[in-house]
Amino acid sequence: MKIENINLVYFSATNTTRRVVRHIAEQMQGSKKEYNITGTTPETEIVMGSSDLLVVGMPVYSGRIPAIALPALGKFKGNGTPAVIVCVYGNRDYDDALLELKDVVEANGFKVVSAGAFIAQHSIFPKVGLNRPDEKDLELIKEFADKSTALIAVTSDVSALPEITPKGNRPYKVPGNLPLQPKGSKQCTECGTCVKQCPAQAIALETPRKTDKSKCISCGRCITVCPENARNYGGFIYKMAGAMFLRSFSARKEPTIIM
Repeated sequence: MKIENINLVYFSATNTTRRVVRHIAEQMQGSKKEYNITGTTPETEIVMGSSDLLVVGMPVYSGRIPAIALPALGKFKGNGTPAVIVCVYGNRDYDDALLELKDVVEANGFKVVSAGAFIAQHSIFPKVGLNRPDEKDLELIKEFADKSTALIAVTSDVSALPEITPKGNRPYKVPGNLPLQPKGSKQCTECGTCVKQCPAQAIALETPRKTDKSKCISCGRCITVCPENARNYGGFIYKMAGAMFLRSFSARKEPTIIM
């Protein structure tokens, strides 16, 4: 079947998932449109047909895709439309995230033809997965995109393709409560950038150096967008947890490709 339109959908707090999804799309021929759902939800449903392709990427938070992204994902509807799904995780594990993403996408009318789990620098403990995705990762992402394109091209009806089976469990794992949230330092100029771009609305305009622990999902968005580098994780608990995490998960993991 011939794909004319490639629709990129992603939640990307630190811009790494966006980088992976874009690298996939760069290998594909067709008109491209991006939907960045990091903290935003389309006002109306976006319906795709048989000449469309959905490429959707999600980060992994505690072994799940971010719950905050689910309302936005629900706005994208297919009609047997092929989909390529990707999870990006920080070298620990993607647990149930890829299975969950498959379930969500297929419930919205898409046929998942391929799935990938790729590694990135950890958003909370950046020494884990440092500088990933690296050149080797990018080559594998390109290979994944090429194989996905070829699979769709030789298929007249994607519904006839065998069902792919990512690892994972149903019911999905229950994410734990992470007692680590970034906060602002004295370098903060109260410009409001983090307030506007926090997908969880966990930073108040009146007190931009503080973080609402009940809302924060520890995605690192505020750290990435701060023009003064004034927001970061810190403190004794963070230092101790970081040392333990590094010892446990520093061994390099490789991407997973399923099709």
